[in-house]
Amino acid sequence: MQANSTQPQVHGIFDPATWTVTYVVHQGPGSACAIIDSVLDYDPKSGRTQHTSADKVIDYVGANQLKTEWILETHAHADHLSAAPYLQSKLGGRTAIGDHITAVQKVFKGIFNLEPEFKLDGSQFNHLIQPGETISVGALEGQAHYVPGHTPACMAYQFGDAVFVGDTLFMPDVGTARCDFPGGDAKTLYASVRKLLSLPESTRLFMCHDYPPAGRPVQFETTVAEQRANNIHVHDGVTEAEFVAMRTKRDATLEMPVLILPAVQINIRAGELPPKEDNGIAYAKIPLNVL
Repeated sequence: MQANSTQPQVHGIFDPATWTVTYVVHQGPGSACAIIDSVLDYDPKSGRTQHTSADKVIDYVGANQLKTEWILETHAHADHLSAAPYLQSKLGGRTAIGDHITAVQKVFKGIFNLEPEFKLDGSQFNHLIQPGETISVGALEGQAHYVPGHTPACMAYQFGDAVFVGDTLFMPDVGTARCDFPGGDAKTLYASVRKLLSLPESTRLFMCHDYPPAGRPVQFETTVAEQRANNIHVHDGVTEAEFVAMRTKRDATLEMPVLILPAVQINIRAGELPPKEDNGIAYAKIPLNVL
């Protein structure tokens, strides 16, 4: 599971509105880069989008004269909208997500009753990443690890000693991701987490989100050793049965994410807004009494 030994530089940009971290991975000024899990600002009260968070990414890429080769998603997020199309229009690069996105598209096309023309083959993205696939970012070679459980399409991306885990893990004092979305499964997540935690103990793990307990500042980098010792849900010694029981009980108490309805139907489109209707306006659907 170890990617090549060339170590990346990692720059995280935290979005306080969604508790999301966008990462820029590169080898220094003038090199190629990958952008992971970008954020499109969305106001659920007005339905308006903005590019404040994405523009911070653009500013960083420009200041370091980076060449964007990839705009990666770890999965189809339920808590924020992707800014991939906007970033691609400004920076270039190819959009990509794990190849199991097609299963997610199939489920949510039905839930949202999307237009007949919506394809279920992942072709909204420039590339679908296979488990174990090598991802080249200039001279930096990464590897895609398939880590389902939170969703059936979750990927973690490893570049050198840095792994971008998506929503499989949170900081040790927060635990792990929920598994009650369509296609999620706690037993599967346990196996995915243990796979990640089998990496060398010094491996750096970068979270997609942080939800810090009161009094702790935002953090989004930890290590395999720290997770194995201290993760409140899945530290060494926690059995699969214990984890599944905990996760199932906990998930039953959780509210839906604030942005799940607009986020999922846009993120399965690779961040593109739904097609405009005959009045020139794009609409996000709200299925009533379904989720």
